[in-house]
Amino acid sequence: MVKRKRVCVIGAGVSGLASAQAFRDRGHDVTVLERSHDLGGVWEPSRSYPGIKTQSPKDLYRYVGMAMPDDYPEWPSGRQVYEYLRAFATAKGLLPLIRFGHSVRAMARKSDGGWRLKVDTPDGDAADLAFDFVVIASGTFSDKNVLAHPGQDGFEYAGGTVLHSCEYNDPALVRGKKVVVLGFSKSATDVAVNAVREGAKEVTIVYLEPVWRVPYKFAGLVNFKRILYCRASESMFPPWGMGAGGKLAHALAKPLVWANWRGLEALLNLQFGLKKLGLRPKKPIEETISCGLAIATEGFFKYLKEGRIKAVQGTIDHYEDGDVVLTGGERIAADVVVQAVGWKLGIPYLGEEEKRTLIEEDGQYKLYRLIVNPKIPDLGFVGFNSSFATVLTSNIAAEWLVRFADGKLADQPTASAMDGWIARHLEWRRKERPAAGVYGGLCSAPYHFRHTDELLADMGARKRRKANPLAETFLPPDADAYAAYMATVPDYTVEAAPAEARREPEQAVG
Repeated sequence: MVKRKRVCVIGAGVSGLASAQAFRDRGHDVTVLERSHDLGGVWEPSRSYPGIKTQSPKDLYRYVGMAMPDDYPEWPSGRQVYEYLRAFATAKGLLPLIRFGHSVRAMARKSDGGWRLKVDTPDGDAADLAFDFVVIASGTFSDKNVLAHPGQDGFEYAGGTVLHSCEYNDPALVRGKKVVVLGFSKSATDVAVNAVREGAKEVTIVYLEPVWRVPYKFAGLVNFKRILYCRASESMFPPWGMGAGGKLAHALAKPLVWANWRGLEALLNLQFGLKKLGLRPKKPIEETISCGLAIATEGFFKYLKEGRIKAVQGTIDHYEDGDVVLTGGERIAADVVVQAVGWKLGIPYLGEEEKRTLIEEDGQYKLYRLIVNPKIPDLGFVGFNSSFATVLTSNIAAEWLVRFADGKLADQPTASAMDGWIARHLEWRRKERPAAGVYGGLCSAPYHFRHTDELLADMGARKRRKANPLAETFLPPDADAYAAYMATVPDYTVEAAPAEARREPEQAVG
């Protein structure tokens, strides 16, 4: 019989909701702490810029137990994703577990096990709460990255506007204005395209290096999930833990794999006109495919060709007399500057000792299966194992984590086994797959299948693949199939709940 735990989930986004369901369904007391006034994380409406939509198709960007509505388009809007997440939380009875407006200020391990959390509450007070287990589900897009450049105060004092892309939620900000977008991510091109469509006077995007972008449909016909989201494409990337046979197979297939990527680059160059625009990346596409691979915003390359968006290579050096001055000396007149420079991966509320245990000097995290560290067994991460199908990988990770916490994995690893896996994975990321170092080295893309295969095997799933080998090899992940796989995982029970209502987290004392 597993002892019932008081579990804290930090964050009520995609991963936090998956974690809350997994631990609650196993019978634990769950409290979700969400610093915002609403659920959804990056999909919460006040954090979403106009025109945002998913990079992944709706049949991939969903929970195992609940499909998106049939009337949603292939790539749902940000608002539709938010409505889906709220419907999921409502259907699964998760809303009563969430404390909105609760921001974790600090957390420290208790001498007798578990954690004490200092939490800022909506009324301005600070609460000290005690938990047996903590799930950090705030993800890789928790704290916005904000840059400051000389002269910015004067620029803003004279009427200019500088904001992060997540703060661009009102198209009126750009109408009739000269807009400069800093960055070359998907959010940067989304904002640039939206600014054109909303009537900006001029739009300039400032970027450091060209990057490969994948269209929603190759040649306007083939959904990219058919090409990049299947085991066949995944098999072209040498994985971690590869044996002698696998290394030989990859060596023999190397010429064919090389030809495949060069053909894909040629197709993208033809479809987008990259060489003519001066935007053909220098790095081979296979060296850049990870969680950072961007989907091409519809209309972006069209507007570049028409001159409605101007692309300038460089970065901002300072502001001067209403202009943005780049490091190369170029001056760009601007009224609005949107910093689409991403997010900071961090857990500022965690103690310094725990950070040293978890994070290498180069910023890469030391997590077994991208989820836990054996030296801090009462702490887990969900959503940091992000991928092209993040909802699915978070869903499976949450189910794995509750079983790890309860000692109910079919293959419950020893501390030494976990340390060994972490060391080997770090070495692989640094030497064999440098692109895997992004997002703290925790991105599971493009190894979706391998990652979930490992998690399912650990849980003791009796089935992990479709019966049809061709479908398993050439089709993208199937959330309904994963529901069937999870149904084969051995069941277990926790200590019976007390007769009274759900226990509140204990106020920490001493």
